[in-house]
Amino acid sequence: MKRLIVIIGILVVVIAGFLYWSEKNELLELTLTSPHNTAMYNQVEVKLAKEAPVYIEYWEKATGRKFRTCVSSSKLDHKLDLLLLKAGTEYEYQIVIDNLFHQKSKVLSFKTREQSPWLVNHWLKEERPHDPDALGDDGFILVCFGRLPGYMALLDNKGDMRWYWQVDDIGVRAASITPRGTILAMLRPFVKDFIDDEPMTPEEVRNEEHKKPMRRGSIGFAGGTGMAEISLTGETLWRLDLNKIEKEKEYQVIHHDIWMDDACHLYTMYRPKKVADVNIGGKMQRDTLGGDGILVLDTLGNVLKTWSAWDVWDIDKDPYITRYMYDRFHMNGFCFDKDSNYLVSVPIEDQIWKIDRNTGEILWKFGRGGDFKMDTTAYFSFQHTPYINPNGDLMLFDNGLYEMQSGALAFKLDEEKRTAETTLRAMLPKDKYTSRMGSAYLMPNGNILQCSSKTGTVLITDQSGKVLWESVLAYAPYRALYVPADLFKNYFTEIK
Repeated sequence: MKRLIVIIGILVVVIAGFLYWSEKNELLELTLTSPHNTAMYNQVEVKLAKEAPVYIEYWEKATGRKFRTCVSSSKLDHKLDLLLLKAGTEYEYQIVIDNLFHQKSKVLSFKTREQSPWLVNHWLKEERPHDPDALGDDGFILVCFGRLPGYMALLDNKGDMRWYWQVDDIGVRAASITPRGTILAMLRPFVKDFIDDEPMTPEEVRNEEHKKPMRRGSIGFAGGTGMAEISLTGETLWRLDLNKIEKEKEYQVIHHDIWMDDACHLYTMYRPKKVADVNIGGKMQRDTLGGDGILVLDTLGNVLKTWSAWDVWDIDKDPYITRYMYDRFHMNGFCFDKDSNYLVSVPIEDQIWKIDRNTGEILWKFGRGGDFKMDTTAYFSFQHTPYINPNGDLMLFDNGLYEMQSGALAFKLDEEKRTAETTLRAMLPKDKYTSRMGSAYLMPNGNILQCSSKTGTVLITDQSGKVLWESVLAYAPYRALYVPADLFKNYFTEIK
């Protein structure tokens, strides 16, 4: 018996040795580059003697915090991306050939260069709240810059830039995360709506910017003329300049929101007009009315479907049609409800409307003068950024034109009984009042990412509105979007 065990042991050793030597590979070339010349992204090119899968383990030298890239497929030449690196930081790494017997290279090192001066956030100051745990779960904050060069950037919990994409000939107004893990950007022409680009003092906002309506013309309303899809490695996957490819003028300008569904169809808002007879000064006159709608396209720019508020609006029964005729609704955002119908923000009415995406019918109106019984102290005004939060509640950013105080609100709606329960109310300090723009997102840790656009401030608050983290930017961001670290799971994971 002992002899048999010895023989089996020898066979196992021989077979293991044979497999090891048969699989043994050789690292022929190794090149480390920065494809977009940023401090936050390096790419490692690996050439092997034999085909095999490869991944990289890398870590911050000072902290030892360790990461692992995804495993590339079996081949001779590999390119692996190291994303969300910290500027001016030393890293060590090893190439791992992922065969039966893992082969690791010697420990190598690199240091990322210092951050480009124009990407350094100087506005996270010690005198402002800056709890690094407020963001939680290693998430990031996405902000967009609408002038030239336009850009999108991710800020971490210290206010540092960790990801950056730039476009030289046009600005970036707004963005969203797609179902396929990319970023969808709304592109806007330079020096359009420039009045929204500069931060204002609280006194300026209160004295000059709290009235309705706010007319900016066809290009206004956070308007843009194009869209682009950007990969997490900063590649432009496609770009549509609607003002160049669309023959119908109404489809050449989009505004406020941009989304992609699971079928890769694009949803945005547009400005349909209506020629109608209206009562002006006691006389019926023919004029052009300005409205809003939803535009659905494919990634080639083909228009698939449209919805216009004018299709479901009776102007003969509208007492405000003359007053707001050039901007009747000022729709400034939309999202998909849990049943995939549209939820549209209509700030002229201080309401959220639910629209049947198939028939175009207005199913209900929520807010001041709407169809739901609600706490009147939770009425909102000129609201922005409606969405269904992780709790399944309708959440929005209340600009608060009547009280001149802005902040986050959330509601649990009973659509059958037409009742609304206020589930969250986190109003910002009064000196962060923003009459226009703004956003509020409930994060996984329960805190709220809020944007006081007119004051140029990005904040994280708790659910009572207490400010935990604050950064004042040099410009007025349209909104600040929460981006979970999980978005990058197909590129790297942290080794705990």
